[in-house]
Amino acid sequence: MWDMLILHNGSLLAALEFKSQRGPSFSNNFNNRAEESVGIAHDLWTANREKAFGETPQRPWLGWLMLLEDCDESNKPVDVNEPHFPIFPEFRDASYAKRYELLLRKLRLERLYDGTSLLLASELGGLEGKYTEPAKDLRIESFLAGLVGHIAGSTIK
Repeated sequence: MWDMLILHNGSLLAALEFKSQRGPSFSNNFNNRAEESVGIAHDLWTANREKAFGETPQRPWLGWLMLLEDCDESNKPVDVNEPHFPIFPEFRDASYAKRYELLLRKLRLERLYDGTSLLLASELGGLEGKYTEPAKDLRIESFLAGLVGHIAGSTIK
């Protein structure tokens, strides 16, 4: 169940997932979002490999867009517990906002997703359509450009 599918002549061109998170339980929700993002991508790539979507001329484009509440809780460093092994240095003193940045980059690096984007909005600002983009490589403009480029290239005869 993807949030948006883009089809052309019966072929799957793109699948997009839109997620949001706001307080108060950032820790549980972050872990769930991370697991979910990996799981649904693997499910889709397995279905694509098994031709569950029929014969497709090229691989579909996968995108994951995350809207995170911009608040003290999402921006403060997360406490870590290291009973057995040390955490990777990039996670030390990282907030949930920073951890989402790291997750979205790794999802692209592992080629689970073709495009990822992170938007932050405060509770009031979000209602007015105001948001910030904490990382240049995760901007909505780049996300949409990748999607549009893929669709344009897929529909040219």
